[in-house]
Amino acid sequence: MDQKAEIARKVGIKPDSRVLVVGGPADLGGVHPDGAEQPDVVVAYFREASHLRGEVARLGDLIFPNGMLWIAWPRKAAGHRSDIDENLIREVVLPLGLVDTKVAALGEDWSGLRVVWRKERRG
Repeated sequence: MDQKAEIARKVGIKPDSRVLVVGGPADLGGVHPDGAEQPDVVVAYFREASHLRGEVARLGDLIFPNGMLWIAWPRKAAGHRSDIDENLIREVVLPLGLVDTKVAALGEDWSGLRVVWRKERRG
């Protein structure tokens, strides 16, 4: 399985999924630009905490109520530097009503944390 297919599998992309990739190095298939149908899965890649903080609320709105948002950041284990880690992501998403449910390596260079809307927020 190639790396794109492996990442797509890990983030839960199915053949009929509507997918939006933001700032990513890879096309994961089914990508719709802003304004298209509501995505089932958003995979957003961030290198800096300031960009993450500025975009998470908008991306969360895109997946409301039942979609998934994967927030990816450079893997420190692969030798990359970033001011983003799991704890920072939680600090940003939890006050919005999003909760993390899974962490995974998204290829050799990226880590990813899946967040969804809390059940009580889904209405």
